[in-house]
Amino acid sequence: MLKTAAAVLAFVCLTLLSIPMSAQLLPDGNLYGGVSYGRFNEVINQQSYRGWNGSGEAFAFARFPHISVVIDASGFYRRNTSGKITQYNFVGGPRLSQTYGRWRPFVHALAGIQLVNSGGVTYNPIAIDLGGGADYKLNFKNFSWRAQADAIRTRYAFATQYDYRASTGIVWRF
Repeated sequence: MLKTAAAVLAFVCLTLLSIPMSAQLLPDGNLYGGVSYGRFNEVINQQSYRGWNGSGEAFAFARFPHISVVIDASGFYRRNTSGKITQYNFVGGPRLSQTYGRWRPFVHALAGIQLVNSGGVTYNPIAIDLGGGADYKLNFKNFSWRAQADAIRTRYAFATQYDYRASTGIVWRF
């Protein structure tokens, strides 16, 4: 299932990011890769996790250049007394951004699936990710630095869970 999800994510990213380039206020797309720190609730326990975060963004709406489509994936890992805990998030949706000099703040509302394996027990709730951040344009051509924060809401077995994620990393704009 994970290989299938990764293949679908790669296909969608390549499809969305292959839109022909045109002169706009914002670049036609970007790829982001970075590290993440997460604070997750497991029913009654709150635990911290470390992992990775990556996304692909395409500016598909020529009429609305500040609205884009983003696909985001992240993975978090931790060991505890019951074994290894892994969590993967695959979400997508709209992002609203505006450029101010070297800064490009953004907000997004994404939805998708969360894959959790905790001590051999697997569950896959629907995830809703609300967040935002800012890109700072570096002196290197087509590169920015991103800081991002997200709140991820899931519902599983009649319980609502709120997770928090902070990410930072490098953005390649094209």
